[in-house]
Formats: sequence, C-alpha cells, structure tokens
Amino acid sequence: MSKVAIIMGSKSDMPVMQDAIDILNGFDVEIEVDIVSAHRTPEKLFEFSKNAHKRGVKVIIAGAGGAAHLPGMVASLSPLPIIGVPVKSSNSIDGWDSILSILQMPGGVPVATVALNGAKNAGILAAQIIGSSDQCVLDKVIVYKEGLKVKVEESAKGLI
Repeated sequence: MSKVAIIMGSKSDMPVMQDAIDILNGFDVEIEVDIVSAHRTPEKLFEFSKNAHKRGVKVIIAGAGGAAHLPGMVASLSPLPIIGVPVKSSNSIDGWDSILSILQMPGGVPVATVALNGAKNAGILAAQIIGSSDQCVLDKVIVYKEGLKVKVEESAKGLI
C-alpha cells in the first residue's frame, strides 16, 4: 500500500493539518503523521527527508507557518513529490509570509502549494497522485468528485 507522510512544523499546525488526515483516511490511504521542525529539529528533518521513500512513502504533505521553510527544505532533500500547506499561524503576517515562502521555490526544487490552510486540498492532491498508480484509491477519488457534483446540483434545486 502506498503511504502519505503528513508533517508539520509544530503541534499548533495540527488543527489545519487534520483536514489532510481526515480526507486521506476517507480514501483509505495509509498515512504517517509527525512534527518535523526545519528550525528546531534540523537533524530529524534531514533524516526524514532523505529516507521517507525507503519506508514506502510516495507523497509528503508538509504544513508550516511563519517563515515556512519546512516544505522547501524537505523538497531539497527528498526525491518524492512534496505538497506544501501554508499555515496562518500566530507568528504569520496574515499568512502571506507562509504562502510566499512555500510558493516561491527556486528552479529544480518544486513544491506543489495549496491555499492558505488548504490541507484538505493537499490530501485530495496526494490521493490523486497515489491514484495514478493505485486503482482502488483512484476509484475513491472518482466517487468523491462525483459527490461534489451531486452536492452542487442538490444545492441548486429550489432556487428561483
């Protein structure tokens, strides 16, 4: 089974990152969750980033606020696709510092970046990546997207 690693810079990011956990659990994708601080635990960051693919991880979702170096640093060390979640944290400048830190990566070190606090979309994107080689997960993504369509159609009923 393919695995997605969900990491964050601190425990305070957990309420945002819970959305990725929930959506991936709904798709029955195996996950691992950890706190890996780019600034406070750099040795752990290096070990995690260089070895995640050896543990069966296929995609890494990294959430961070403030300076938000975690997704980019992981991307610089890992061969895996990285999805960055900018988190509006207590030390953020309305989240813009986090967004730009994750979004503006130099050529050769890509990080797919979702919206501010967009962990749900990060989870869906990770499932879509896994689904490109896992039919069971792909089928669940298809059903999920069909459900979105049905919700919109249902909400349109009864309008003028």
